Amino acid sequence: MDPTIEELPGIGPKTAEKLREVGYIDVLAIAAASSNELMAAADMGESLAMKVIAAAQQVLDIGFETGLDVLEKRKKVVKVTTMSTQVDELLGGGVQSQAITEVHGPFGSGKSQIAFQIAVSAQLPVEKGGLDGHVAFIDTENTFRPERIMGIAEALGLDPEEVLGRIHIARAFNSDHQMFMADKVEELINKDEIPIKIIIVDSLTAHFRAEYAGRGKLAERQQKLNRLLHNLQRMADIHNLVVFVTNQVMSKPDVFFGPTLEAIGGNIVGHAATYRLFLRRGKGGKRVARLIDSPDLPEGEAIYSLTSEGVRD
Repeated sequence: MDPTIEELPGIGPKTAEKLREVGYIDVLAIAAASSNELMAAADMGESLAMKVIAAAQQVLDIGFETGLDVLEKRKKVVKVTTMSTQVDELLGGGVQSQAITEVHGPFGSGKSQIAFQIAVSAQLPVEKGGLDGHVAFIDTENTFRPERIMGIAEALGLDPEEVLGRIHIARAFNSDHQMFMADKVEELINKDEIPIKIIIVDSLTAHFRAEYAGRGKLAERQQKLNRLLHNLQRMADIHNLVVFVTNQVMSKPDVFFGPTLEAIGGNIVGHAATYRLFLRRGKGGKRVARLIDSPDLPEGEAIYSLTSEGVRD
């Protein structure tokens, strides 16, 4: 059983509560933190913060591992189908676990529709491209529509009500609530023993963009967004989860050559997301997905359609 925060030297119940409130919910999160972050989060001195971090790292035996160790972990990666063979091929076989996959694009490009599709696809048997598991869906823009889920489920021969019963939806009303609900996913897994296989956040940055407007609040916004993304990645690693997030874009009016749209979140999202897709409308009602960042896959494009049955080629 993993140690709790209270078992670390210098951390009592009140300090532990403060740390959990700002996202340091377990020993691993503390082990990966900087002393400045802990000092700000729990009003502790520098020497104590360094002592706590060192103790957390020692407890978890954090150190180097061989490439063979990493290879063994990679063998556990699972993939969920988007129901588009072209998009799946672009992503190396589907949306992968142990990673954050981010899709961004303008309004109407199909971001939420892909999220709905994989929420249903995740419940297919593994041999059909699914994960045979439950879904945690954090909805920040009130876009979740059970009727759409039912239509996609029927097209795949699944029981619509059973599918809806395996999707656990949290409506997040602000950025703090969004971060809190992300923490609650781990409670569903550990405490309630629900076999969550995929976390979907639609959309990742909507609340952060609205609440932290202006350059004066940019640093604070980015810091909170960074904590959320690191928490999602940590859960993906520990529980072998698929993490899929949608993101908004903004225009760059000062650009005359090259892309005129960029994803919200800047370098924080760019570095935290493992796979990044830019979605746009194509000709004849088609949609185009372009892989713009990946540690192991080449850049490329895939063409797909949004139909009454869901995402298709």
